[in-house]
Amino acid sequence: MTVAAPAPAPAPPDPAVDPSGRRVIVTVVAIQSAACLGFFSVMAHLVAHLRHDLGLLAGTVGLILGVRVGLQYALLLPVGAVTDLLGARRTGAIACALRALGFVLLGGAESVGALLCAAVVLAAGGALYNPAAQSLLAGVGPARRSGGFAAYVTAQHIATVVGPPVGLLLLSLGPGFALLAGTAAAMWTVGGVLFLLLPQSGRKPAPTRFRDILAGVRTVLGDRAFLLFALMTAPTTLLANHVMTAVPLLGFAPGAATLCFCVLAAVAAAAQPFVAAGRRGERPWVLRLGLLCAAATFFVLAPLDGTQTGPLMLAAVLNGVANGLVQPAIFQRTARHAPPERFGSYYGVLAFCAGMFSFAGDLVVGRLFDLGPAGATVALIGVGAFALAAAAGTRGP
Repeated sequence: MTVAAPAPAPAPPDPAVDPSGRRVIVTVVAIQSAACLGFFSVMAHLVAHLRHDLGLLAGTVGLILGVRVGLQYALLLPVGAVTDLLGARRTGAIACALRALGFVLLGGAESVGALLCAAVVLAAGGALYNPAAQSLLAGVGPARRSGGFAAYVTAQHIATVVGPPVGLLLLSLGPGFALLAGTAAAMWTVGGVLFLLLPQSGRKPAPTRFRDILAGVRTVLGDRAFLLFALMTAPTTLLANHVMTAVPLLGFAPGAATLCFCVLAAVAAAAQPFVAAGRRGERPWVLRLGLLCAAATFFVLAPLDGTQTGPLMLAAVLNGVANGLVQPAIFQRTARHAPPERFGSYYGVLAFCAGMFSFAGDLVVGRLFDLGPAGATVALIGVGAFALAAAAGTRGP
């Protein structure tokens, strides 16, 4: 089955928004830089910490990672609508405070229960952060939006390149993982302060009522074209994130894994000027090409055993191209389709579908890795097949 991408709806001008959106873009990009530097410096080494330092089975590692991703995206179903009601500035500050607390808890956790508690707090913070940051970018004028989002994604990937080596350096110091997690908490605190420095909008957010949240979700669920688009692109979160889990579990050393993540991020960042120019991210072939590159990534990874660095770098380049194309393509289509006052709700439903798919995928893949090399190969081929199905199922108007 193929589905058309949601048709764009004209966005009425908002006199309360700076026509250039420059201050909003600069501030959101700074927030993204601080937040991602903290996040990826930890996440690039978390699997190795759980597997080797704490001695957890691959299935347990998959459970912890899956709880964070699954709960984060499950919460987006109501939280996207809450962002519309509370306002992006306030929601973002709360998000950063929760993420900082989550990393503090993660740094001191030694039992599975404590790790799951940290995962829940991190998930709640992440659920609030993403719709807040992207709602701010969606609210700038169409002429600036594409370039603003490209800068936002570029900041993420630059931080991804810098983060793993910084994490490796912090791990080599005395306190080890506790110091790394504490540094991440500090970076998220900086992000929360920057959210508060954004100018307040001219209107006060309406009081949040449960029925208003439900109304926002119902509006999106009643939009059949967008809902089908969200379902067909559901594998994208698993495709973007699973490389960071699969590479360590395949047995690659921390140095090789770090190099892989840096190459991946550098390629994704380098793709942003191309995607932003002429608003290419809105064109259907960009999303499809990104999904095909994601499929190729996992087909290259499937036969590896932790010793072949050359094919690993090829997979990193392919996944970098995939991430560089898919993320802005989905944002641009959603921003064009969703009414400005409902962007959080639309983003919430889209991310909910992707997160639930990623949660289920992480659990299944973790179990397959525990079965040995044959199970790992089946898991990675399966992930690549989902990417092919998504590419076949999405098309433009």
